[in-house]
Amino acid sequence: MTVRTRLYLVRHGEQDPATGHSRNGGLSRLGRDQADRLGRRLRTVPFSAVHHSPLTRAAQTADIVAGHLPDVARHECDFVRDRTPVPSAGQRDSYPDRWLDWLDGVPDDERDEDAIALRAAVDHFGVIGEEDRHELLITHNFVIGWFVRHVLDAPDWRWIGLNQANCAITTVQWDSDRPPTLLSFNDTGHL
Repeated sequence: MTVRTRLYLVRHGEQDPATGHSRNGGLSRLGRDQADRLGRRLRTVPFSAVHHSPLTRAAQTADIVAGHLPDVARHECDFVRDRTPVPSAGQRDSYPDRWLDWLDGVPDDERDEDAIALRAAVDHFGVIGEEDRHELLITHNFVIGWFVRHVLDAPDWRWIGLNQANCAITTVQWDSDRPPTLLSFNDTGHL
C-alpha cells in the first residue's frame, strides 16, 4: 500500500505596502482577503498541522486561515522562515554568473549558505510515516522555490525565478513507492 505525504506550500498574503520591505510588516487589506479566500479553499483538506514562518505577515496569514481550520494544530516553525539560498565561495561556479551580484547583496539575516537550512526543511517535511499526511506550510517565495527545485531534481540555483503569487498554492508529494512529485504550482484559482 502506498503511503503519502502531501505538502501544501503557500506564500503569505500581500504585505502592507506602508511597511515597505520591513521584515516584520503585516498584511494589507488585500493580503487579509487573500488569506481568507485561501482558508475557504483549503477547509476540506484533512491537515494534520499548519506550520508558519515567524514573520508577522506569515503569522497573520496563518491566523486567518486557522479560522477555517479550527481543529488543526498550528505553530510557528523555523524550518519555513524566510531564507535565500546563496552559494558559498566553493560553490559559486555552480550558479550562473548573471545571478552572483544579486546573491552577494542578500542581507545577512536572510542568507542560507549552500541552502543548509532549506535542505534540513526538505528533510524534515519530506518524510513518509505510517499513514497519509497533509500539512500546510505558510512561508515565503524562495522557500517554496527551493522545495519545487528539490522535487524536480533541478540544479541548486534553479529556485531562482520560481515565483509565487501571494496566497497561491503549490503542492508537492512524497510517495512511499516513488520519488517526490510536483502536483500543482502557483495555483491562484481561489483568488
